[in-house]
Amino acid sequence: MRCERGGPLHVYNNPPEVIIMNHTPIYISRDDYSKLRLLIATALYSRASTALAKLRDELDRAAVIDPAAFPTDIVTMNSTVEFEDLGSHEIEEYTITFPENAEIERRRISILAPIGTALIGCRVGDLVKWSTPGGIRQLKVRRVTAATPAATVPAVFASFATA
Repeated sequence: MRCERGGPLHVYNNPPEVIIMNHTPIYISRDDYSKLRLLIATALYSRASTALAKLRDELDRAAVIDPAAFPTDIVTMNSTVEFEDLGSHEIEEYTITFPENAEIERRRISILAPIGTALIGCRVGDLVKWSTPGGIRQLKVRRVTAATPAATVPAVFASFATA
């Protein structure tokens, strides 16, 4: 489940789940990195521990970039990404959000959803291999629309804002 940029891609067949690992770094802003690390630290032992562990693995290989110098063609928190399923040629568009802001009906998907974790840090043109119960899907990132400056703050920070 990762961006493919010509780096080594390893697929391990461990039924019932296929784990796809890629050692090519993803790109993430320092702000998103800090918020996502805090999300992981505060919720690691919750029901979503598998999803959190996968997100932690992605962050472990992230190239962290100052927000002021961050390229606009990279999927970030609260950005909207359009991608094509190369198997079905279906084009989809989602906004990657923190879990409490996810609303699938409004095309807002959680960073902890497998596709959210797979897409974060990818650039326009990247190929993403995503493991599903039906097999591996290959997606191509077509367009990224940057997050608005007034993007919501994750609930985990709400207690800090009132202190």
